[in-house]
Amino acid sequence: METIISLNKLNKKFGAIHAVNNLSFDIKKGNVYGILGPNGSGKSTTLGIILNVVNKTSGSFSWFDGSLSTHQALKKVGAIIERPNFYPYMTAAQNLDLVCKIKEVDRSNIDEKLKIVNLYERRNSKFKTFSLGMKQRLAIASALLNNPEILILDEPTNGLDPQGIHEIRKIIKDIAATGTTILLASHLLDEVEKVCTHVVVIREGVKLYSGRVDELTASHGLFELKVEDDSEKLIKLLSKFEGISSIKNDEDIIIATLSKPVTATEINSYLFQNGVLLSHLVKRKPSLEQQFLSLTNNKN
Repeated sequence: METIISLNKLNKKFGAIHAVNNLSFDIKKGNVYGILGPNGSGKSTTLGIILNVVNKTSGSFSWFDGSLSTHQALKKVGAIIERPNFYPYMTAAQNLDLVCKIKEVDRSNIDEKLKIVNLYERRNSKFKTFSLGMKQRLAIASALLNNPEILILDEPTNGLDPQGIHEIRKIIKDIAATGTTILLASHLLDEVEKVCTHVVVIREGVKLYSGRVDELTASHGLFELKVEDDSEKLIKLLSKFEGISSIKNDEDIIIATLSKPVTATEINSYLFQNGVLLSHLVKRKPSLEQQFLSLTNNKN
C-alpha cells in the first residue's frame, strides 16, 4: 500500500517549548487517520510542518514514498488548517470560482464539489448568509477542487452545533468512501472513534500510540462489579486474581481491567467460592476514551 506521507523523528521547538517531539508515523493510502490529543499537544504544528507553513527544527518528512518534492506533492493535497476565508458578498459558486483561478485548476467541477458538501442548492447564496457549519462545508468543497489524493483537516467540527458536527462527519465518511485519504487533527475522542480507521495519539508533542482504532480498543476489556456490603473484601480478592491488571472504585462500582481473557463465569465462580455475592457484574470492551485517558495519564 502506497505511503502518502512519512514522518521521521520530526521535531519543532518554540523556545523552551518542545511542540513536536521526535514524532514518527506513516499515512497509508485509502485510510482515515486521526491525530488525537489534548489542546496544545502539537497536532496543528505537525500539520503545519508537513504543509510547509511551519519550519521544522529537525527530523524529516517525505511525500508519496519520496517520489515528489513537498512543492510538487502539495498540488495533490487539499487542506483546511485555519478558519475559511471567503468573500462575504460573493456567492458560494463565485468564491469557489475564484479559488479555482488562484489554484489554477479547472472550474468545471465546482458544481460536483458543492453537491458533495450539500451546498449545491445554495450555490447562488452569498457567503455572509451561511451558518458556521455551511461555511465549513464550503471550505471542504474548496479543498476538494483540485481532486486531492489526501484531504487534511484541522479540527473540522470545532465550534459547530450537533447538527453541523453530524453533517461534517458524514461528508468526511462519504469522501473517504471514494478512496481519498484523509488526515484530521482532533481533540474529540468521539470524532476519531466514529470517523477514523487509524489514530496517532500524542501528548505534549510525543507519540503515545499509532495504529488502527479498533486495535486500540481491542484489549481484553474490563469488568464492572458491585456488592451490597463489603467492597474492601471484593477489591482484596480481585487483586489476587490472575488476569486482572488494575482495580479502581468509581462511585461504588468496582472496575477491574483485564490483562488476559477472563469470562464472567470464571470471575463470578471465584468470588462466590470466596464468600462474595455480587449484585452487579458486567463485562465491557474498553472505549477509546478509556484507552486515551490511560495513555495520556501515564507519565512514564
